[in-house]
Amino acid sequence: MEKIKDLDLDLGQRAKLSPSQAREFFRQGQVLPTAGISAGYAQANLMIVPRELAFDVLLFAQRNPKSCPVLGVLEAGEVSGELLAGGDIRTDVPKYVVYENGIKVAEPTDLSEYWRDDLVTFIIGCSFTFESALMDNGISVAHIDQGVNVPMYKTTKRSTTAGAISGPMVVSMRPIPASQVADAVRITSRYPAVHGAPVHIGNPEELGITDLSKPDFGDAVEIPEGSVPVFWACGVTPQAAVVESKPTLAIGHAPGHMLITDIKDSQYQVP
Repeated sequence: MEKIKDLDLDLGQRAKLSPSQAREFFRQGQVLPTAGISAGYAQANLMIVPRELAFDVLLFAQRNPKSCPVLGVLEAGEVSGELLAGGDIRTDVPKYVVYENGIKVAEPTDLSEYWRDDLVTFIIGCSFTFESALMDNGISVAHIDQGVNVPMYKTTKRSTTAGAISGPMVVSMRPIPASQVADAVRITSRYPAVHGAPVHIGNPEELGITDLSKPDFGDAVEIPEGSVPVFWACGVTPQAAVVESKPTLAIGHAPGHMLITDIKDSQYQVP
């Protein structure tokens, strides 16, 4: 594939990148949140763990399907698969997070230094996938409009524990005009493989969130007058669990910096 010579692409150009071009874009060193890139193609969260922890992660995902809908798994040592044909999971995400014993030790753009043959990769659905459907139906997405990362928050709602893995649910927030909230629920409910319908609408304090201007991950967004904060389960939930559970090694995507897959958004839509 022809390399992308100009990394300074505007929003319209980023939206038109094919998934393979987008992955090449990141492989060349571009680091930015992926919302709005390769419009029409599914994006995904990552959780990469040693093989001995893989069953616990899979069970955690099975018990917490709203937060952790698994789209695919790369077996121990595999770096590519059908969701990223010709790609490399070690280089094709804009930025990663490496945890050792629950502590963030690095945020590399290339995992080659940390890669081991016993690492299993879980590819988990992402709510960026349904944002095109929201916009196609006239519902604006604040973090895209404002050119920032989506805000994400740890909540007081606990995920269901699985083996050695436990932690809080993480949610992403999008302010939605009050008159369009019902439409947003209807549209996103048709994408259960990428978090589906919201888990909460309105008062953030009911989730233990005291200040929307201080997200735990990502960036704060301006909430337009007349808009309501709407919260979706978030694929950063496994990373919050890693921090709490303290495995010897775990690797995730940097929040908001996703894997762009070769799968069309529409393939995850149900009638």
